[in-house]
Order: sequence, then C-alpha cells, then structure tokens
Amino acid sequence: MSFTEKAVIMNQGEVSRAVKRMAHEVLEANNGTRDLVILGIQRRGVPLAGLLQEAIKAVEGVTVPMGAIDITFYRDDLSRLGPSPRVATTEMPMDVTEKVVILVDDVLYTGRTVRAALDVIMDWGRPRAIQLAVLVDRGHRELPIRPDYVGKNVPTSQKEIIKVRVMEFDGKQEVVVGEVQG
Repeated sequence: MSFTEKAVIMNQGEVSRAVKRMAHEVLEANNGTRDLVILGIQRRGVPLAGLLQEAIKAVEGVTVPMGAIDITFYRDDLSRLGPSPRVATTEMPMDVTEKVVILVDDVLYTGRTVRAALDVIMDWGRPRAIQLAVLVDRGHRELPIRPDYVGKNVPTSQKEIIKVRVMEFDGKQEVVVGEVQG
C-alpha cells in the first residue's frame, strides 16, 4: 500500500498559528495555567503537545507540566496489530489527580484513540477534568467524543487520509490529505 498525497492543507505557518490560537483558548477556558497538565498521545501528539506547552509559556510565562502516553495496550483492535506492536513509553510528569488534563493528538477520526487514552489517564489518577485538543478534526466519529480545541476542521471522505508531519519524525511541519493506493 502506498500513500498518494493530494494537497497540503496546513503549512508550517498555519500549524503554528493554529497551535497558538488553541493555547489562547486553553488559557481562556481555564482562567490561566493553574492545575493544568498537558499529555500528548504517542507519537505525533507528543510533539504537538510540546508546541502547545511552548505557546502557553510564551503567553503566560509558565511552563505547564507535560507528559506522553502510549495507548498501545489499551486499543480495542490490539489483536489486529500483529504479534509485535510498536510500543512507546508513557511518561506521566506528576499525579493527575484533581488536575485539568489537556489531552493532545494530531488527528481526531473515529474517537477510538481518545477512548483508549482516557483509560490510560484514569489508570494514573482521577483528574478534575480532561479536555481534548487536536490539530485536525476530520469527522467520521464512531464514539461520542468531541474535541474542546481544534486547529482545523477538515471534512474528509472515508477513503481519504490526513497525515500530520512533525519536525521530530518527518523533518517538516505540515498537514496533508491524500489516499491510500493498493
């Protein structure tokens, strides 16, 4: 199977502006940074969480604690991943009990990744609230999950794929839409 790119829908500047806007929305909704924790979903949600953390620091002068969560063993399709799924690490910077967790991911699609992430978080503590920030919401939800902060809404067909490219893994920062061939 190969990915055929159709269009760049967010360039580096647009991604940066969307993250900055989301940072302002997070701060406004939570009256600042008190009790905030940012958790990125492995893989591309983690670099995006870092961008959100930096954007919040630029506005408030406060570094919000940040961590990374791996959902591999919480997925409802784990048996389909094969005998050796790629496992990342969960790095919880502190107890999340009574904190407001800002959960960050690159693309919201069916909602199943977020559901698994909620299970991971609840295994680590009982937050006061969990808010979802995604760079792209492409629709097609299978679960009743809605983002609180969205960089861009991109209506897609079921055949289309949204890829978020980040510096850490791809050497560039952009969002593309395309289709899988084969």
